Amino acid sequence: MPVKLSRANLGQLPANVARPTYDRSLLTAGIVHFGVGNFHRSHQAVYLDALFNMGVGHDWAIVGAGVFDGEKVGRAKLAEQDWLTTVVEQDSGHMSALVTSVMIDFLTPGDAAAIVEQLADPAIRIVSLTITEGGYFIDPASGVFNPAHPDIVADAENITAPKTVFGIILAGLMRRREDGVVPFTVMSCDNIPGNGHVTSDAMVGLAGLVDETLADWVSKHVAFPNSMVDRITPATTDRERTILSSDFGVEDNWPVFCEPFKQWVMEDRFTDGRPALEKVGVQFVHDVAPFELMKIRILNGGHATIAYPSGLMDIHFVHEAMENPLVRAFLAKLEREEIMPTVPPVPGVVLEEYCQLIERRFSNPKIGDTVRRLCLDGSNRQPKFIIPTIADRLKTGNGIAGLALESALWCRYCFGTTDSGAVIEPNDPNWDRLLATATAAKGSPQTWLAMEDIYGEVGKSPAFAEAFAHSLDALWKLGTKETLTRYLGDDL
Repeated sequence: MPVKLSRANLGQLPANVARPTYDRSLLTAGIVHFGVGNFHRSHQAVYLDALFNMGVGHDWAIVGAGVFDGEKVGRAKLAEQDWLTTVVEQDSGHMSALVTSVMIDFLTPGDAAAIVEQLADPAIRIVSLTITEGGYFIDPASGVFNPAHPDIVADAENITAPKTVFGIILAGLMRRREDGVVPFTVMSCDNIPGNGHVTSDAMVGLAGLVDETLADWVSKHVAFPNSMVDRITPATTDRERTILSSDFGVEDNWPVFCEPFKQWVMEDRFTDGRPALEKVGVQFVHDVAPFELMKIRILNGGHATIAYPSGLMDIHFVHEAMENPLVRAFLAKLEREEIMPTVPPVPGVVLEEYCQLIERRFSNPKIGDTVRRLCLDGSNRQPKFIIPTIADRLKTGNGIAGLALESALWCRYCFGTTDSGAVIEPNDPNWDRLLATATAAKGSPQTWLAMEDIYGEVGKSPAFAEAFAHSLDALWKLGTKETLTRYLGDDL
């Protein structure tokens, strides 16, 4: 019988399951984290767990927080097992399980008053975020904070009862300002270019709608370090729960499966201290931007490259996509001919070696990452992971045939059927709009590029428009397989 995960049962876990060597009852909260999903629990929580196991930093435990009703489901699952999580690392030659215990509480999502009260506690010195690319209220095309968003306007008008993440954080900062308490650091752990700057723009922008002097105070006294985070972490399904139960003898409501690789590069800029994460492999640097650009363009851009052709060809798992000669060759050609040339040198990194590492990671047959997950939320991801690369190529007069094909594949995917005619279920917060626009673009490709909030100036480029129209026309006339075959030509 599998052992049900709980604090009381930690001693009964099978010998092949690693568990905390620290006493969770001695931990105290130092971090409030918004967005307690799989990535956070496979990344930040794992680093902290390793640090705590060294006997260091026990005053940096995590209190979870959230703003959406949907997050209550995850909270309930974790509450049943005393906030514990089993993290399973997998690749073709490795599989291990680790129970982490760094979270000591998870406040009820949406209970702004309770969360603000926690944020006002001087013991909280960091507020961290994994709220996804779409959670920052930024205009997709410009990357600039949108102060006119209805949710932001509502919080600005009633900051004492905020509903958004940024409204709640700002209310917490206002309490600390009133109480004369040092402000906490706000640390984004999301895959966004300049995530610290983006977070600062959102916080200062919202504060400015409330009170300009408050905005000035936030700008001067709150730290927003930039960071680059990386670990492929798919969603949890019954498949993962079954593997954990059968292979490790653990019953976990919400385990996390991930690849062995992980990376965290961060600016050392904090208002009131930080955990000694350098002891467990976090790299602190003066400038995160080169690392961040490399990762966002080569890895995240690579994910987008393989996502849509695979989705259109009814491929389910990412490793299966990498086993498809056309998909793998498309990734290799686009990365090396159009994406990597836009990435400046990165200290201590050989870009070709990094690209080969990415290909190996995508090919991991054990991780169970799905193509559908990679296709998710293109309206927020494309403007961050693909379109800036197109803009750079256009500025220098270099070719964009492969990038135009990637964009056409996204458009074709948003038509809502695969090449076989199978229905693609809604897979984007803006799915209805994308579906209607992709339908119109079948006869008029420029309609797709006219989504200025997504494409910006790139959509107005005659060179890109021509290449995009050519690729989209080929996809409709020939299908994905033949279009890729013709694009690759001698590269196959």
